[in-house]
Amino acid sequence: MPASAEELVELLSLEEIDRNLFRGRQPDTTMQRVFGGQVAAQALIAACRTVDPKYHAHSLHSYFLRPGDTAVPIVYDVEQLRDGRSFATRRVVARQHGRAIFFLTGSFQIDEGGFDHQDAMPETPGPDDGVALADLVRAQGRAEGDRFAREWAALDVRYVGISGRGLPADPAEPARARVWVRVNGELSDDPVQQLAAFTYASDLTLLGATLVPHGVTIGSPGLQPASLDHAMWFHRPFRADEWWLYDQHAPSAQGARGLALARVFTEDGRLVSSVAQEGLIRQVDPS
Repeated sequence: MPASAEELVELLSLEEIDRNLFRGRQPDTTMQRVFGGQVAAQALIAACRTVDPKYHAHSLHSYFLRPGDTAVPIVYDVEQLRDGRSFATRRVVARQHGRAIFFLTGSFQIDEGGFDHQDAMPETPGPDDGVALADLVRAQGRAEGDRFAREWAALDVRYVGISGRGLPADPAEPARARVWVRVNGELSDDPVQQLAAFTYASDLTLLGATLVPHGVTIGSPGLQPASLDHAMWFHRPFRADEWWLYDQHAPSAQGARGLALARVFTEDGRLVSSVAQEGLIRQVDPS
């Protein structure tokens, strides 16, 4: 995976091979399948490349159809569904080996004024008081922690807490998790680059919130995890290379699936995004 902000920018720089057709590169990784945040971010970049810059992305909805192959590039085919006076819509199909592996629909809007309100940011320790996520993984096993640190070096993730451990236990909401996140380095001022980097990072910890009440983690033996769908709403501009709080909540787990919702706040308390994901959390025989 990208080892720096610079490598993340390279990963998100798509090659245009024809009109509305793009190719995304693969990073150097030991992962067996393409990271969901990577394909979502590259698909968003492909969609943005076909939209007039006066439109800004305000939402995306996506489905992960098949595991991606880390050994070959991904081709992104963009369909221009609509260009209206206020909104534009794009549909992106990501393909490998002639088969669709991912679908994304993105909606874009020209900036305009209107009503304005937001949830208040929860009281929480700042990022300097958090624990590096790689250090937490190392506590479970040094080899696994070192591998985690190498794969995710482009991101700085600080653990705040989960329900009953760092966050108050609440039987009404038993699955909560908070982390601070930022790109580990400086990005350009390009809002599309900032948004794509945020999209990349948004898939890293979300599914883990669904496991909080069950005493297991994404890397636990006997668990088969996978992102199934991913939706994002972009409320206000912000920078992915500055700290943002990922306030995650999982209202339900059932049928080998878990649903996670998240609010995203900047350090100064602005609510800048909302995210939702349902994922596979299947229990399997570890033997």
